[in-house]
Amino acid sequence: MHKLFAGFAVFAVGMLGSAAVHSAGLEIALSPSAGNSGDGTIEYRLINQSGTSVHVLRWQTPVDGLTNDLFSVRQNGEEVAYVGPLYKRVAPRPEDFVELKPGESLDAKVDLSASYDMRKGGLYEVSYAREAREVVQEVMAADRGGATAAVTGFDMRRGTTSVYADASPDVFDEDNSFRAQVGILAATNSYVSCSTTRKSQLVTARNSSVTYASNSRNYLTAGNTGSRYTWWFGTYNSSRYATVRTHFNNIYSALSSQPFTFNCSCSDSGTYAYVYPTQPYKVYLCGAFWAAPNTGTDSRAGTLVHETSHFNVVAGTQDNGYGQTAAHNLAVSNPAKAVANADNHEYFAENTPARN
Repeated sequence: MHKLFAGFAVFAVGMLGSAAVHSAGLEIALSPSAGNSGDGTIEYRLINQSGTSVHVLRWQTPVDGLTNDLFSVRQNGEEVAYVGPLYKRVAPRPEDFVELKPGESLDAKVDLSASYDMRKGGLYEVSYAREAREVVQEVMAADRGGATAAVTGFDMRRGTTSVYADASPDVFDEDNSFRAQVGILAATNSYVSCSTTRKSQLVTARNSSVTYASNSRNYLTAGNTGSRYTWWFGTYNSSRYATVRTHFNNIYSALSSQPFTFNCSCSDSGTYAYVYPTQPYKVYLCGAFWAAPNTGTDSRAGTLVHETSHFNVVAGTQDNGYGQTAAHNLAVSNPAKAVANADNHEYFAENTPARN
């Protein structure tokens, strides 16, 4: 039941007919899978109702499985924890998009129980937790070959559903075993599928990440509120500032005193690294990580700060936006989301270009 299953297809939706030409958005439709008998699986459909082709960013949909917290899953009004992977990705490339022509839909089957803590079982309310501007973006101009439709929002009339899941109290126990050992502190490194060269690079990267985290912690402990803070976390607010300060205290503590396991088996060139938020301190390193410099923007050291912030026992950050431009825009438009975004923490720590 708890294997992640997500397949996708692009379909032409003939029933939309000419009405699709006059609609200016996307329709989200969620429904329990046919024959659902307690496995927590839903059907996801994204329909292009605009009159122009749109380019959908794959990782903001479940077409390749869940690599981010894409849904709001609630039981009795309470949010259920996301326990699936959180990926740090490179800036979107042409191959990271799916083109949807007018009237076409993108469909996927998603086993929510593999990525959300549905151990209690019962009835869950599910909704899609992404905005249109996050899902539909411009493809690189040289590759695009045509304009992307200006999609202003989602039609959410069918964007929520309920799904039943059987109780499974024995899954997701890795976090529980970690908590039983929480008194054991040792800044050690262990490795899975890592060459001697990569092991050496990871020792250097972790040492540099401790320096980054220490510098960030000291800046915030001193109460500084200069452009370095406001550029990445937005207008000063005492509550948000206290949250960021706590995050960096925890990030520094983890990187400087906890046993980390580094897994080098991932080779995806479009991904730096990923972690499971309930499984500290295991970090899976991918192709883009090894192509990055040790320090500086989107560096190996910065990536370790980013990934460490994801662990629930540290800061529980999400991936609300990737890249410096998106991170800064979050700080301007939605400081609360910036404070909860892993890349904002990374760029604050890397501080390139330097700000006071």
